[in-house]
Amino acid sequence: MAPMNLLGPKLSISPYFCILIYTYSIFSSAENAGHGNNSTIKGMFVFGDSLLDNGNNNFIKTIAKADYLPYGMDSPLGPTGRFSNGKTFVDVLAELLNISASIPAFLDPSTKGNHAAVGVTFASGSSGILSETSSVAGGVPSLHEQIKNFEEVTLPELQTRGEDSSRESLSKYLFVIGSGTNDYVLNYFMKKSQSNVSVREFTANLTTNLSSQIKKLYSLGAQKFVLLSLFPLGCSPLSIAAQSNRNVCNKSHNKAAVLFNANLRAMVNRIRRQKTGPNVLRVNAYRILRDVIRNPGLNGFANTRQPCCQVMSTGAGGGILCKKGGSTCQDRNTQVYFDGFHVTEAVNVVLATKAFSSNLTTEAYPFSISKLAQI
Repeated sequence: MAPMNLLGPKLSISPYFCILIYTYSIFSSAENAGHGNNSTIKGMFVFGDSLLDNGNNNFIKTIAKADYLPYGMDSPLGPTGRFSNGKTFVDVLAELLNISASIPAFLDPSTKGNHAAVGVTFASGSSGILSETSSVAGGVPSLHEQIKNFEEVTLPELQTRGEDSSRESLSKYLFVIGSGTNDYVLNYFMKKSQSNVSVREFTANLTTNLSSQIKKLYSLGAQKFVLLSLFPLGCSPLSIAAQSNRNVCNKSHNKAAVLFNANLRAMVNRIRRQKTGPNVLRVNAYRILRDVIRNPGLNGFANTRQPCCQVMSTGAGGGILCKKGGSTCQDRNTQVYFDGFHVTEAVNVVLATKAFSSNLTTEAYPFSISKLAQI
């Protein structure tokens, strides 16, 4: 599926000027927020899927890869396995926290023996909370397996390097979790016609599993959790292309995400009511991206529906991944989606900046990451 001429041959001065001003202001505010914080955070341990994958799938035999152009086209390092044209949410958040380096991929051989420096990301493209989801794209590590790697490899390494793996030591790291998207996209939605399980039952099972994984990490010493809600799944180019009316988001897909996110907020409330327990916050990625899609001009964007890159067609009118060496839109800074499902670096900047510094509980609940980092 070749991308449309998304921006047109001409762009009036006024909108372009607004986009430039917005881009400058968002990076400026992010820089000021980062340099002005009193964070004690040393690094991050990251778990989840392709939205947080900094290159783990480069070292897995799977069809879910982003180690080729046009992925990474706006990064000085080129294609690194990140499912974006540039930085991921994790990259931007690390900068805001003044973490000294990019969070490396757990499976990268060069990361071995260096997990204590700034943490690692275990996140893997096409991974899910459920093990059956992770098998769809070729056996990528599920959330359970990612946490098992943390327990069996990273914790012993911290001890070997003389690092204390106690709660006090691990309180210097954020534990970021963003998982559940693929459990719907690659599992429930694909098998819905063959199953009698309702979306409410499926979601309850998902969040129960997620709660168990959070408890496991807490038992291992994790203290500070950042939980990402699901995006509006029905507004991705993939979901829109799969329905007859391509002018609106897929309501049933969005309904599933809303249900999961409501359960996630309830989970945060349950955890916070405990007298002894971790500090947990939820980033409302659904609300933040929805606002971008509804009011693109206010956020410096112009196209909210089409993918920037030429995607590999699935035969049903849509696709997820970019075609290797395929064409791309000219201005990624005004584009919401880079491929059929993953957002651009520009969106990741908006998402991470709001998660880090927003005072709105509708965006970061019950408080922002910058406040969590100071606890």
